[in-house]
Amino acid sequence: MAHHHHHQHQSSRVLIGSLIVTVLFVVVEVVVGFRAHSLALISDAGHNFSDVFALGLGALGVYFQTRPADHRKTFGYQRAGVLAAFVNALTLVVFAAILLYESWVRLLHPEPVAEIAMLWVSAVGLAMNLAIALSIGGHGDLNLRAAWLHQLGDAASCVGIIIGALLIRYTGWLAVDPILSILIAILMAASAWGVLRDSLNILLEGLPKGLRLADVTRDLNSVAGVIDVHDLHIWNLGSEARALSCHVLIEDMPPSASDSILRQINGLLCDHFEIHHTTIQFEHENCETAHGCVMPVGMEEAHHHHGH
Repeated sequence: MAHHHHHQHQSSRVLIGSLIVTVLFVVVEVVVGFRAHSLALISDAGHNFSDVFALGLGALGVYFQTRPADHRKTFGYQRAGVLAAFVNALTLVVFAAILLYESWVRLLHPEPVAEIAMLWVSAVGLAMNLAIALSIGGHGDLNLRAAWLHQLGDAASCVGIIIGALLIRYTGWLAVDPILSILIAILMAASAWGVLRDSLNILLEGLPKGLRLADVTRDLNSVAGVIDVHDLHIWNLGSEARALSCHVLIEDMPPSASDSILRQINGLLCDHFEIHHTTIQFEHENCETAHGCVMPVGMEEAHHHHGH
């Protein structure tokens, strides 16, 4: 646990440092972009500004994820990072749409650009974005992954602007500038889509990515002593932590005898599906309905909670 918190604090410092560097670069890119009349540079400045927002949300998400559970937030604040990732990705999609419109206008009305300024500023941007991406790393955490994707997208757009500046320099083809802007917009939308889809699935408490409900049900039914499993729900607490609740039908037996079944179930869920927080309700008679079943008054039932 101490290692986990150290990693979280280190990630937070990296995100804050990256945010400061990106803000300074955005200012430079906007000034040079307007002076050079380059839509590609201004678009990339906007993309980088969205990174400022992304890195800020990322740092905020990391902070909230380190906060412990309390009497009001009994699961803690793990989903704050997922919410940050969702907002992050959504801003990318909106900004991509704005870029596509502006690029179309520029294609209809081409303007001369200062390609040397484009070249040098994008070269600096490429070095900066690669350095930030390497410092963040390709984490499994959805929040950090969103920030990492932002940086890779910016690095790729900088490469495109460098190539475009060289083409303008040696061919005079002004349409390269808005075409680059369109490519940047498409890249932004594509990089955001996966994060948007995954974060929305978590916020809506959908089945965790990579799991099949039928597989979990089959494996649970294979445990010795289990007759049937129903009312099964699996969801993500945060970007990685998973939780499960279900009703398990077993033979009528005292709670002390059913404890071994519970241990087997939790061991299976932990080892096979990486589910560490479970709520298992044992039953000795079939429920009348699979969802929201009402147990007859006086019937013995055992509620078990297992978590790390």
